[in-house]
Amino acid sequence: MMNQFSLEGRIALVTGASYGIGFAIASAMAEAGATIVFNDIKQELVDKGVAAYAEQGITAHGYVCDVTDEDAVQAMVAKIEAEVGVIDVLVNNAGIIKRIPMVEMSAKDFRQVIDVDLNAPFIVSKAVIPSMIKKGGGKIINICSMMSELGRETVSAYAAAKGGLKMLTRNIASEYGQYNIQCNGIGPGYIATPQTAPLREIQPDGSKHPFDQFILAKTPANRWGEAADLGGPAVFLASSASDFVNGHILYVDGGILAYIGKQP
Repeated sequence: MMNQFSLEGRIALVTGASYGIGFAIASAMAEAGATIVFNDIKQELVDKGVAAYAEQGITAHGYVCDVTDEDAVQAMVAKIEAEVGVIDVLVNNAGIIKRIPMVEMSAKDFRQVIDVDLNAPFIVSKAVIPSMIKKGGGKIINICSMMSELGRETVSAYAAAKGGLKMLTRNIASEYGQYNIQCNGIGPGYIATPQTAPLREIQPDGSKHPFDQFILAKTPANRWGEAADLGGPAVFLASSASDFVNGHILYVDGGILAYIGKQP
């Protein structure tokens, strides 16, 4: 049974995986036996990523690429195939968020979020699918969000993009399932990262940050998630154990989406 979860012999491309959630997912896949390939938008970030993986004992292959540039993505995928091999697993992890009230947000900013969070997964998936078909199958994992299901103040572009990514996931599954390609999503809850650290700082009076209190009250697990919490679900969706799972969004949120909240 455990052999079904092995990624030995598989090549996994995780976009934007120099640090954070992408790094944690790629590290888990490496531990399961995968060869890791990742990209970032600047050479400096790629170099830092390669060094960070090396500290974990992982030999990762890093490439500079803007995933919103279709020509650059096609060139990167061709280079990966020539230097490392055909991509068996794609994780569309690269993403951005801009927290701006909708009426104050420019169309330019809205388009940028859509471009990175929705158009890029389309572009990269489109680039890897032909070789997956020739090889006889593959796995695509899109990093969705609770905002694929919910709305919240100041994240109109992000919610629109992640909602669209949920439906792109289902459509890839529908269109390419016949080629033994499974496309699923992971929807992280609130994850404790350096970026969210200010929201978890203890206040001068010793109390928790108001946003920290809000998240804990909404989460049955009564904690923030850790990036490592996403490793197991990612390995499952990348492995043979999920060969009949397609078009599914796996929410790793500590139960937030199942919970109406505490009674006042």
